[in-house]
Amino acid sequence: MFTKRQAKTFFLGGTAVFFLIFLVFTYDSLTNGIPRNTHPEGITPQVELGRQLWDKNNCMGCHTLMGEGAYYAPELTRVYSRRGPDYIKAALNAPNGWAPRGRHMVEYHFTPEETEALVSFFKWIDKAYLNGFPPKPNLKQ
Repeated sequence: MFTKRQAKTFFLGGTAVFFLIFLVFTYDSLTNGIPRNTHPEGITPQVELGRQLWDKNNCMGCHTLMGEGAYYAPELTRVYSRRGPDYIKAALNAPNGWAPRGRHMVEYHFTPEETEALVSFFKWIDKAYLNGFPPKPNLKQ
């Protein structure tokens, strides 16, 4: 058993040690991890416009991106490598909206510049390192 003073010292010492560990990991994430994993040099004005369109049109209300969002419509983190830019453009510009497998995406009337910006945004997202997310499905079952 600890005395009251020993317990207090143990608590404060442990708190200090784990706080220092937290600071080291935070520093490492901000200086090495985030820039290395997200490739900020690839954020062009076109990518920024794509992100603004993503937010403005509440795409996350139906889609998931990097594990965040709704689950009504497909996960789009790796849509660029899975489907390619032509598929994305077709989905974004489908007359009367995109409606595969009975789920309907409204028609947004994106301009060609806005469509290219969204494709650029998905291409940038596709290059982000997410520690294996989303997992690739095992299609050999």
